[in-house]
Parts: sequence; C-alpha cells; structure tokens
Amino acid sequence: MRRAVALRLYAGLATMGLATATGVVLTMPAASAAPSGPTGYATQNGGTTGGAGGQTVRATTGTAIHQALCSRASDSTPITIQVEGTINHGNTSKVSGDSCNTDDDRIELKQISNVTIVGVGNGAVFDQLGIHIREASNIIIQNVTVKNVKKSGSPTSNGGDAIGMESGVRNVWVDHVTLEASGGESEGFDGLFDMKDDTKYVTLSYSILRNSGRGGLVGSSESDRSNGFITYHHNLYENIDSRVPLLRGGIAHIYNNHYVGISKSGINSRAGARAKVDNNYFEDSKDVLGTFYTDEAGYWQVGGNVFDNVTWSSRSGENNPAGPNPQSNTTVSIPYSYDLDGADCVPGVVSQTAGAGKGLKVSDGSCSPQTPDPTPTPTDPGPTPTDPTPTPSQPSGTNLSIGAGSDGSSKASGTSYGNVRDGDMSSYWSPTGSTGSISIKWGSATTVSKINIREAAGSEGNIGSWRVVNHDTGAVLTSGSGAGVITFPQTSLRKITFEITGSSGTPKVAEFETYAG
Repeated sequence: MRRAVALRLYAGLATMGLATATGVVLTMPAASAAPSGPTGYATQNGGTTGGAGGQTVRATTGTAIHQALCSRASDSTPITIQVEGTINHGNTSKVSGDSCNTDDDRIELKQISNVTIVGVGNGAVFDQLGIHIREASNIIIQNVTVKNVKKSGSPTSNGGDAIGMESGVRNVWVDHVTLEASGGESEGFDGLFDMKDDTKYVTLSYSILRNSGRGGLVGSSESDRSNGFITYHHNLYENIDSRVPLLRGGIAHIYNNHYVGISKSGINSRAGARAKVDNNYFEDSKDVLGTFYTDEAGYWQVGGNVFDNVTWSSRSGENNPAGPNPQSNTTVSIPYSYDLDGADCVPGVVSQTAGAGKGLKVSDGSCSPQTPDPTPTPTDPGPTPTDPTPTPSQPSGTNLSIGAGSDGSSKASGTSYGNVRDGDMSSYWSPTGSTGSISIKWGSATTVSKINIREAAGSEGNIGSWRVVNHDTGAVLTSGSGAGVITFPQTSLRKITFEITGSSGTPKVAEFETYAG
C-alpha cells in the first residue's frame, strides 16, 4: 500500500582520496555524500541538508573529525566529513577553535550547524565512543556503526548513549546506521538513540538498533515534554528490552519498522505523547505498544500492523498494553509525503536495506528495495542531467509573488522577507549565514510551474546549490545550482520555498518571482 509518492534522490558517496595513517583530514573536492533529503519530520522546519554545498573532507580519527569542525570559517559553514576506520577513545581528543566546541572521548557536535558525517570506503565504526549532539541544527549522520557505548564502568562516553541529542536540537537525520550494545544498564550501557530537552524535527531511517536494554527515549522525565516531531521508519529493533521508543509528550510517526525479540515493552507512549503507528511488523515480542511504568497516559493511532507471536500482559496499575487487539485512541495528521510498504513485506525490505554497509538501499513503497543512483565524480562540472539548468530568459505572464506573503528561515540585519516580492531590485533578503530559505505563500492553493530567482546587484553568482520545496508536503520539486529561471512540473500549493544549501558568498535575493506557466 502506498500512502503518497515521496521524492528520494540518493546521491551516494563521493569519490575518495587517501588518508594518512595519523588520521589527518584531507581536503576533498566538494561533492554530495548523502541523499538529497530525508523522509519524515526532518523535512519540516526548513528541511535537513547537513553539509550539502560545503567542503568535503576525510577523517580516520575522532580528533580529525573535531579538527574538521574547528577548521571551518564559522560554526555554520557547511561541511561533509567522510569517515573511514575505527574511531575510539585513543584517537579522539578535544580540539579548540571559534567554529567548534569539542571534548575528549566523544564526538561532540555542540553549538554548530550544517554538518554531515558519513561512513565511506571499508566503513566507519565508533567503538565505545558516542556521538553527542547539543544545541545544534541541520545535522546528518549516515552509514556508520556505533557500538558498546557505556555510561558506567570503563571507558565511559557521552552519558552512555550511542547517539544522544539534547538542548534545543533541530533537524537531525540519522540514516543507515547500526547502533548496538552488548547488554543492559547493569552492564553499564544506556540508550541507543535518545532525545531530551527541546529536541525536534528528527528522522531515524533504515537503521539497526540491537542487543541493548534500552532502544531510545524522547524526553528524560515525565516533565520533559518539549520534544517531538520524530519519524522512525524502516528500522530493525532486535533483542531489546524496552524503549523502542519511549515517548514523553510530542508527536511521533512510526512506520514500516521490524521489531524482533522485544522482551519487556515496545512503543511506550506516555505523558501525553501521540504516536501514529503504521504497517510495522512485530515478531516474537511482548507488549509492543501501550503505556507502561506510569499512570500518565499516552495515545496512538494504529493501522496495518502485523502482530506475529506477540504476547500481551493484563492491564493493571501502571501497566496498560494496547493489545491483544490494539485500537486507535487518537488521530495524528502527518504533514509530509511518504511511501508505505505493506507490513507483510517489512521484514524482507528491512533486512535488505537497514544498517551501515548496505549501500544506502531504500524502499519506494513497492516492497522492492532500490539501489541509489550513482553520484557524479567530483570532477563533473555541473549538476546531473536530471537537474534543471536555469535559463536566462525572463518568464512571461503574471508574477504571482506580487501581493502574496513571504517568510523564511532567518534574515540578516537590514534585510526583509518582503523585499523579495516588492518588484524593487534595489532591496533584497539575505539569510543570517551562508545558507537559508525564503518562501512565497498564498491564502489559497495556487498553481506554480516556474520561479525566477534574481540576485541583487553585486552579488551575482553567490547562490550555489539549492532546492525548491513544496512547503505544504515537504516534497522537493527540483534542485540545482545558480540563480535564474527554474522550471518544474505544474504544482498546486499554498507555499513554495527556495532553499539555498550552498553559496560562494552572501546570498542576496532581490526578487523571488513565481509564475503559473
């Protein structure tokens, strides 16, 4: 069954150079190392692009990863860090700089934005070393393994979480990763994938979480309800006691996951959380959905799930399983498009796609895993043949932006969102950094098939890579590089977004014109 058609253009991995034995970062030509975008809540709030459009470097130690972050021009300068080899306590040290805030014995992504970390070559393994994301935004982690991270015993790392997020984190996409432990809390391990203290707009996709007491939580306590808008899809949860995930407040979308050997409790929606649980396959497990260990109820909307040899305990006190015949007790509206595989084929699809080292294979909703399109080599002079090339001709017809509204991700001092629709080439909008997004919006659905991005005088050529997004659904209408006239299939929408993902100088958009044809 297919819910909607979602655009998934995977760019694959860039051609790599050699790394030295000491793990020194080697500068590489700029190339996309990650898919052009996620599916799920990471597409919202302006989207998640990581280091797209920035420099690509190589690292074989944790110290080299930190050095790459600290060598950027600013803490928001886009960067893709290709990682190969084993990252551990012995090769991960603090590095200082104006564009970073790192620490020993963990990968620290703190107070930064616009970063991609992607495993390449023979793979990247973070051994007993966690990845800590704090006060950060627009982060992609892809194709890596994180294992045996401890919060007690020796060595300890990152509070015991394989990947942990906290303190105002926004827009994180974790994709095709393997997160694993070798025991529970009594052996010194904690969560595999935790979110706390105002973390929002996160997608976990095509990943393996296994052999742990705790899969992951959203919210550190019943009072920490500031997190939400999380998507979990096409993941394998295997041999885990509980928290797959534990939700405290907020909204989660959980679809097409395969659960095997969940021994105590599964999706634990509590403290007012609302979860949409679609077409998952639960196998050889216990109490896979409900509110557990609290009297503060959570809610769920269920449909299309398969319960294969699932046992349910009786309801009593703080134990309230949804089964043996789970029924919806809320409704959850999903703002983005996505492909929904039938639950019967989820085990097969997930086994072929989930985890690091699977070639970034994905599903298109037809129960048939798809291999990503190959990436052009870094020497290619321009976009792929399917990327539209802006033409210099001025569009004909009525500029629909005149009289419309506008907003964006940020605005530099002295600039305004409204400047892009005032017909005046002497005024303009700029983001506060080198990347950002600007939108045109209408009070009712409007048909658009062409836009014209006109740069202010003196800034011509500053705009590099970009995406045009149907803000209503999160679908990418087209992508490319350089300002000018951009065409795409005719689309009816209420809001269209021009998202700048790379630039060679300060972007200055004087006019964002829109046309029906």
